[in-house]
Amino acid sequence: MSYQPTVPIDKLPSRFISHDTESHKKWHTGSVTRFASPFVDVFKDRIDFDPIVMAHACTLLGFTNRDFYEYPEIAVHCVAYFNELFDLLPVAHFFYSNVFLEKYGLKLQTTNTLPWIAVGDRPIKNPEDADKIPKFEKEDLKPEKCKTIELHWRAFDYEKANIPDMMLPMHNVFCLFSMAAELVGPEKFIIWTRKEPKACHKILDSLAYTSANGASLTADRYGFDMMVIGSVLANSTVLPPKYVKEFSFDHQRDFVRRALAGGGGPQLWYHLCGDHSRDYPIWRDVITTPFTVIHIGYYGDDVFPGDLLKKEFGNRMTVLAVIDGKRMIEPNFSFIYEQSKSQLLKARDSPRGCILGTTCETPLITNPGCTLAAVKACKDYGTYGTW
Repeated sequence: MSYQPTVPIDKLPSRFISHDTESHKKWHTGSVTRFASPFVDVFKDRIDFDPIVMAHACTLLGFTNRDFYEYPEIAVHCVAYFNELFDLLPVAHFFYSNVFLEKYGLKLQTTNTLPWIAVGDRPIKNPEDADKIPKFEKEDLKPEKCKTIELHWRAFDYEKANIPDMMLPMHNVFCLFSMAAELVGPEKFIIWTRKEPKACHKILDSLAYTSANGASLTADRYGFDMMVIGSVLANSTVLPPKYVKEFSFDHQRDFVRRALAGGGGPQLWYHLCGDHSRDYPIWRDVITTPFTVIHIGYYGDDVFPGDLLKKEFGNRMTVLAVIDGKRMIEPNFSFIYEQSKSQLLKARDSPRGCILGTTCETPLITNPGCTLAAVKACKDYGTYGTW
C-alpha cells in the first residue's frame, strides 16, 4: 500500500490560519523588508536567521517526514507556518538532494526518517556505461515524464493557489558530484576520480546539462527560480583541492552558465556542506549575480569562521555565517545563543550583507528552543544600527 498523507491535500489549507489576516500581512511585510536587506543595501530590522528547515517543519507541526518529501503541498505550507512561528523568512520552500536521478534509472524511496535515498542497483556499473549516459532536453523533463519536476511544480502550484505571498520557485542542484556518485555508488565514484576521470566527467557533463534544462523549464513556467548549487560530497575530507575544482567547481560553473542563459536565477545560493578548510579559496571565483549567497559549513571539525567567510567572500556575495547544525538537537540553548553571537560579531558587517544559518539542513528532531535561541541572538547582536 502506498503512503497516504497525514491530511488529505484538498483539506490542508483549512488546517492553517488564513494568510489574509491583518496580523500575517503585517508580519510578512516586515519580514520581506528584512529578507531583502542584504541584496538591496537598505538594511532594515535585523540579520535574518535561516535554519534551512525542511522536514523538521513538518514533524514539529504534527505531520511526518514522508509528508514533506512525498507531498510537497504539505511541505511548503508547514515551512511557511514554521517561518512565521519563529519570525524567520517570508517565503516557503521545497527541495531535496537526489534530483533528476530517477531519469537515469536510479530507484529512490523515502522512509519515516530519511528523504529520497538511492536503493537497489546503480545504473552505471562500469566506465563504459558512462558513454551511453543521456543528456535530457526540456521536453524530457516535463512533470509527466520526470518525478523531480512533478514534485517541485506541485509545491509551487500549491503555493500560488494558497499562499502566494510566500511563493518561492526553486531549482535545486545541490551537488552535481554527489548526484553522479549516486549513479555509480559513492565509494566507487570517488575511486573513479583517480582511475577513470573521463567517465566521471561524462556523467557530470550530462547532469549539468540536464539540470540546467530543468532550471530553464521551471523559469519558463514561473518566470524565475532561485538556484541552490552545492558541493557536499566534494569537500576537503573526501578530495584534494585540485579534485574539488576539477570534479565539482568546474562542472558547477558549466551548470550556472547554462541555467542563467536559459532564464534560471537570478538568485544563486552556493551551499558548501562539510569541511572545506582546504578548498574554500577555489570558490572565490564562482559566477555571481547581485543576488548571491555563499554558505560554507565547516572548517575541519569546527564551524566555518564568520570572519574568514567575510574576508574571503564578503566583497562579492552575501555571506551566511553558520552555527553547528549537529548541536541543534540538544537542549543546550545557551550554546546555540553564544555560538550565534560569536558568528554574528565576526560577520555581521560584511560588505554585501550577512545571514545567520545552520551548517546544513536542521535535523529532523531539531529542538525548537535552539531555533528560538538563534533568533534571540540575531535580535541582540544583529540589529542594524547598533554597531
